[in-house]
Amino acid sequence: MNTPEAITEDEARTYATWFRALGDPTRVRLLHLLAGAGRAMTVGELVARVDVGQSTVSHHLRILAEVRFVLAERRGTSTLYAVNRACLSVFPRAVRSIMGEEVPDGC
Repeated sequence: MNTPEAITEDEARTYATWFRALGDPTRVRLLHLLAGAGRAMTVGELVARVDVGQSTVSHHLRILAEVRFVLAERRGTSTLYAVNRACLSVFPRAVRSIMGEEVPDGC
């Protein structure tokens, strides 16, 4: 059995940032709503679906965008937010690395 390589300092820092971004239930709910919608949504649309104010939703979306879990696209005076599926698909790799499991190529 091959021993997986140790996590580098940069990887550990990145993974910790990802976990912190998911460490708030509102952010998890927002990601879930965006993923379920299957399309980009405005802050106003998201506010209408969660019991949270606009400034709070904007704050959480900013955090999710910083770690690239959501993508923001400016359209006129509005910003549309969509789940970054490519980024989120790599998340299980972080968990496997932390658990010391082999990480398949192509993740």
